[in-house]
Amino acid sequence: MRPLPRIMVAPNGARRQKSDHPALPVTLNEMLETAAACHAAGADGLHLHLRDADGGHLLDVDSYRTALRALADAVPDLAVQITTEAVGIYAPEVQRRVALGTGADMVSVAIREMCRDPQDVARAFYADCAARGIAVQHILYDLADADLLAGVIGDEALRDQALQLIYVLGRYSKNQTSEPSDLDPFLAWLQERKLSPDWAICAFGPGETDCLLRAARHGGKCRIGFENSLWNRDGSLARDNAERVSELVALLGDGADQSSRTA
Repeated sequence: MRPLPRIMVAPNGARRQKSDHPALPVTLNEMLETAAACHAAGADGLHLHLRDADGGHLLDVDSYRTALRALADAVPDLAVQITTEAVGIYAPEVQRRVALGTGADMVSVAIREMCRDPQDVARAFYADCAARGIAVQHILYDLADADLLAGVIGDEALRDQALQLIYVLGRYSKNQTSEPSDLDPFLAWLQERKLSPDWAICAFGPGETDCLLRAARHGGKCRIGFENSLWNRDGSLARDNAERVSELVALLGDGADQSSRTA
């Protein structure tokens, strides 16, 4: 299965609109342009959310197939991961159908959403993904999710170094603003369990960059972009997703800056 990209851009998410930022990609053509620009800036992966004709969140097999083909043609070297996020709209059955039926080889799945159905259904879904070579990145919002995942997939799968995780930092913090210290509980969980998965983080608000740099220092990978933050490290509004990627790439190449500000 394909490992996680080092820098995955999440250009739009499920909720933000053009009113939040005019450079937020909503249409497929806008997504293709954004993907190409972010890849040129240094991103090696794309976290794909699709929108319907009204700009709303969309989980649809045929729409994903169309988008994946278009992205493969436009940016063939860019890894693409599709979301299965429910956003309070879709049932686990729809999420599973999208994950398994679109031809995607990378999907992100929230364990708490899958477990709205019985755990044996979730367990069978993960086994089906593995059999088909689909890399599932498990979304963990807190340590309760981490424990839930452990109970569903079992100890052997949990200890597999190919296991893909993403820690969502600061999802329930005041004003949904993340801090680098929000990573600490997840790092402690890894150490306590003696785990070494393929993991990444995403973070909210102006602290996104410093959170990502701290994750990188500890061996993690980065999901960056307008899904979670519109701001550069200095608090200025980013011009577009590619500018966010460019800033991160430059900082990841500056070890002195990274170690002095994200310890």
